[in-house]
Amino acid sequence: MSIAVIPARGGSKRIPRKNIRSFCGKPIIAYSIDVALRSGLFSSVIVSTDDDEIADVARSFGADVPFMRPAQLADDFTGTGPVLMHALTHFQEQGQKVDAICCIYATSPFTIVEDLTRGHDALETAPAAFTVTNFAAPPFWALKQDDQGRMAMLEPEYLDVRSQDLPELFHDTGQIYWGTSEFFLNGNDIQAGRAVGIQIPRYRTQDIDNMDDWARAEIMYRVLKGAGQL
Repeated sequence: MSIAVIPARGGSKRIPRKNIRSFCGKPIIAYSIDVALRSGLFSSVIVSTDDDEIADVARSFGADVPFMRPAQLADDFTGTGPVLMHALTHFQEQGQKVDAICCIYATSPFTIVEDLTRGHDALETAPAAFTVTNFAAPPFWALKQDDQGRMAMLEPEYLDVRSQDLPELFHDTGQIYWGTSEFFLNGNDIQAGRAVGIQIPRYRTQDIDNMDDWARAEIMYRVLKGAGQL
């Protein structure tokens, strides 16, 4: 039994009501629910929320909301791990054994079924997997700025190193996180070296933390949808 858990608390501050705000015509959480349902990978697609309106929207798009998340797991400081453990504990208390769990963030409109499938398949050889993409420019060439606005390399030893001689580095896309139940219940860090990286192209990644991000993401979505990429 595999389940999908979409965390969606109601208290977003930088973008109020972020998880159910309209994105290209429908609540943004609907995209995560839809891709999880279409994948056919899950016995249940769950939205974990503390908010009645979000729960109603989630149900209207086909997700299950079998519990309301307690307030202590819905503040600004609660990470994803405790939310997933709360969901797994709920199923255990119902006498249902969950083998694997996939966290899909509510603001992940660029996730496609293939991403979920590749993450699921990765669990055959690893206890966890998550989506990553490569940096647009080598992080080794990062610059820092002092109080007078002057720029200097963060790591000057790489000043004359060619890009092709530097290792390719990746970052978490903040979209999906697969893992066995044991992996998450034991409190493992998904970035600690045991998880497989599911590489996706940069053009299908976008943090959505403020309204500029939101506007850019809508433009990207319309272009990719029109090109048949979503």
